Amino acid sequence: MTTAAPAPASATASGAAERRGRPRNAAVDTAVVETVLRLLEDGVGLGELSMERIAREAGVGKATVYRRWAGKEALMLDVLRSLEHAAPELAGESVRDDLVTLLETLRRRGLAKRSSAVLRTVLAQIKAHPELWREYHEKVVRVRREAVHAVLRRGAATGELRSDLDVELMGDLIVSPMLSRAMFHDRAELPEDLPGKIVDAVLEGIRPR
Repeated sequence: MTTAAPAPASATASGAAERRGRPRNAAVDTAVVETVLRLLEDGVGLGELSMERIAREAGVGKATVYRRWAGKEALMLDVLRSLEHAAPELAGESVRDDLVTLLETLRRRGLAKRSSAVLRTVLAQIKAHPELWREYHEKVVRVRREAVHAVLRRGAATGELRSDLDVELMGDLIVSPMLSRAMFHDRAELPEDLPGKIVDAVLEGIRPR
């Protein structure tokens, strides 16, 4: 009786890899996200975007897109994330310096014409897509807000700031002027000293007397 020779290790590994599914191709992910950004820049509204159209414009199969994203909301969330700058590393030594660092990230995003233009387009339409708005708020906005709140809470605990702070309100007072200029005014100037001016104006009122 003849015994079959064992399969080569490479063949066995290849078969296992196929059963697990092929790893995602980062180039395809990038092509799809870039396609959505281009369509948005060209004035295509969120309601006009479909997974079929995105796949066609990106030159990939519809099944390829659906293997990566469960639906348009999941894809759009990744598109919006692609416009975000990496969270800055905070020194944790000065409330003022850390707040200025966080605002500088928003300022640089506002200076990036592509991200600010696309974000303005999307934010103008996103409320009509409540699920996408909830996901964007939870995964992007809330994380950014919490970074500011954490710095303010630390300042209240160390005595750099008043202990009776309404952290959420103070966070809005610090972030909103930069967001207003960066996201909602096409030609607003974003000078290098703007983060410091905003932070100093707010800190003047919330430092211990």
